[in-house]
Amino acid sequence: MPLPPLPSKRASLLSPCDYGPAAQPTAQASRPSSPPTDDSTTARNVIAAPAAPPAVARSKVVPLLRKDDAPQSVAAEPAPAAASRPAGNARPRRTKASTGPAKLFVLDTNVLLHDPMSLFRFEEHDILLPMIVLEELDGHKKGTTEVARNGRQASRTLDALAAQGTDIAAGLKLDGTGHREAGGKLFLQTSPLDYALPSSLPQGKADNQILGVVAALRQQYIPQGGDARQATREVVLVSKDINMRVKARALGLIAEDYQNDKTLEDGDLLYSGALALPADFWAKHGKTVESWQSGGHTFYRVSGPIVPSLYINQFVYFEAPGEPSLYARVTEIRDKTAVLRTLKDYGSGKNAVWGVTARNREQNFAMNLLMDPEIDFVTLTGTAGTGKTLMALASGLTQVLDDRRYTEIIMTRATVSVGEDIGFLPGTEEEKMGPWMGALDDNLEFLAKGDGGGAGEWGRAATNELIRSRIKIKSMNFMRGRTFLNKYVIIDEAQNLTPKQMKTLVTRAGPGTKIICMGNLAQIDTPYLTEGSSGLTFAVDKFKGWPHSGHITLARGERSRLADFASEVL
Repeated sequence: MPLPPLPSKRASLLSPCDYGPAAQPTAQASRPSSPPTDDSTTARNVIAAPAAPPAVARSKVVPLLRKDDAPQSVAAEPAPAAASRPAGNARPRRTKASTGPAKLFVLDTNVLLHDPMSLFRFEEHDILLPMIVLEELDGHKKGTTEVARNGRQASRTLDALAAQGTDIAAGLKLDGTGHREAGGKLFLQTSPLDYALPSSLPQGKADNQILGVVAALRQQYIPQGGDARQATREVVLVSKDINMRVKARALGLIAEDYQNDKTLEDGDLLYSGALALPADFWAKHGKTVESWQSGGHTFYRVSGPIVPSLYINQFVYFEAPGEPSLYARVTEIRDKTAVLRTLKDYGSGKNAVWGVTARNREQNFAMNLLMDPEIDFVTLTGTAGTGKTLMALASGLTQVLDDRRYTEIIMTRATVSVGEDIGFLPGTEEEKMGPWMGALDDNLEFLAKGDGGGAGEWGRAATNELIRSRIKIKSMNFMRGRTFLNKYVIIDEAQNLTPKQMKTLVTRAGPGTKIICMGNLAQIDTPYLTEGSSGLTFAVDKFKGWPHSGHITLARGERSRLADFASEVL
């Protein structure tokens, strides 16, 4: 191949004024001398103006804590800082941040012990810690529990913020340690505040002292002769203690729960993994749908307003009287189109998995996820008796003993008792976990004896010793630092895990490992854990839409008519 001809003309060179140090003055010279009129700059100018309400409200924080400081110096402080910052380097604020003055949140000790990073979760608002909170934090930092660990982490965070070298009375910038999402300041109580609480509240109790600080702060933000509705700044108490929030509201104070640890406000909003197509789906989209067959599956390419509401590996189904049904899974979403692939029917006896067949629509969805080698993470939720453990075990035994896809099954669960603790258990790790694995024994007995239709053929071929040799029972307490290679991991009763514990378990997966998390969010036994803050809810919400994960909520109980009725009425 001949080379291209050489250039006949010399390239032009840039002049020195087009590059180098002159670039910065050029950018400054291109700035208009008059203030721009866009919304973001207008909002920034309002914040920077000395006479604006946000600056006035912010200027009152320091006199509340240090009465001997001069209010004039404090009031003049925010304006030059905002004015001297170049417009191009200003940190972007959220649009709702400029709608009014920043709030002042007073944190209770239990918030820091619950989430040591809670100081950075309040966006552009300021935070105040009463002195009694620091005292209580110091009393909880000893020990090996999760609360003590969080207390030490919160203390280290406060030490890092205080080491910035700025005046504590003027506030510590929360973004000084690299957390750019926090735009407010941290204030520490540096002097006593005058407050009056009802005589029925003991003055020496820590909760009542925090309530007194909130009451004093709110009173100093109320103009002279005004009422609480005319306060120049909103003071909010944040506490995980329900009774303390009730007492605060009884005293006329604003109190809120710490919501950042909750993945969802309402459990009904949890991603279900399945979506029913509207009855007029084919009438509206029938002419634009493309279809083809490959590998025993039928593929449909759909478009329209339904595509933005779909997720990868989400199941869709169409059921209408007099029309053929469709059960498919979303395999691809590109621009305004989505590709649906029909499912394998595990309700048929010829597709039975270790003798187990799907009895309803959701179980068929779950079996398609459990048997797909491209799915690395599966979450199953549902009421008692929906077949979560049975399907997971049957799929695991088939892929371990028949397909040789995984080397063994590892099963674990959260050891949280329903009633009183029975004490220490003797034996090895597996023997100690034995009483917690009653569900495993029950399902293995069903699979081995063949009580479920065609399961007897495989049950007679594989003895209990062979099956149990490929199933290892492990405790969650010793999972840190481990790596599972080509394992089929089942995490039962995952609703009792915290998000941190869930992260610890899921990150143990190595190459070729599949993890199945199962649980019933209506049966949480861990104290202080709710449906919104459960690790299972956290995993379902964070993994939805990932191409190698899937979720399905099982709706119909198949254990017995008694168990199904009890799940509904009790």
